[in-house]
Amino acid sequence: MTDPRTSFATGLAAALPIMMGYFPIAFSFGVAASRAGFTPVEAFALSLIIYAGASQFLALALLTSGAPVLVSAFTLIAMNLRHVLYGPALMKEAGEHASTRYAWAWAFGLTDEVFGQALGALARGQRFSEPYMFGLGIGAYASWLAGTALGAYAGGGALEGYPAISAGLGFMLPALFLALLLSILTRAQLPVIAVAGAVTVAMTLAVSTTTGILAGMIAGAVAGVIRR
Repeated sequence: MTDPRTSFATGLAAALPIMMGYFPIAFSFGVAASRAGFTPVEAFALSLIIYAGASQFLALALLTSGAPVLVSAFTLIAMNLRHVLYGPALMKEAGEHASTRYAWAWAFGLTDEVFGQALGALARGQRFSEPYMFGLGIGAYASWLAGTALGAYAGGGALEGYPAISAGLGFMLPALFLALLLSILTRAQLPVIAVAGAVTVAMTLAVSTTTGILAGMIAGAVAGVIRR
């Protein structure tokens, strides 16, 4: 008998918190893209193809500042290298018998927040299933695309009268991801998180945000292996 907790519909329902967080941020991105001179179709295409959350705002800054396309592309790749680790980490928690037949499809939607939600479900004893991953990923993706489209259509002046809202939107993605991680936090993980956090902050202040993220990832991974 199929476990109802692993169905596509359950995955879609589990995506609701992510969707609620994604929509206003994507709306803000659509508005920012309009301000930068992108057409609604171009703004939507960035979300459709790149789908990289905060990195899309960086892409706008790089492209509008005249940075070469190759430099912009490699910068975004460096910022998002952490996603390469999400699939293997998730499958390790899922177990060796978990199906990966359609991993090539659902892995596209494995963002920070989707990864956190999926990992939390496994930590709570839920069995891994690809239909659940499709529901989780498609819900989040659809919300991001819808928010981008509406923001781009609304135009660059949509948030000019609400500076507090505009400023707050930038914190929603990290806040959402932090909330998902806290839901599965245990005391044994605290030293690893402390090491990763300290290295990230130090390298960000000393070098750059991209270097901080990459260094924090590596330090956290090494600390996790040593602790095991």
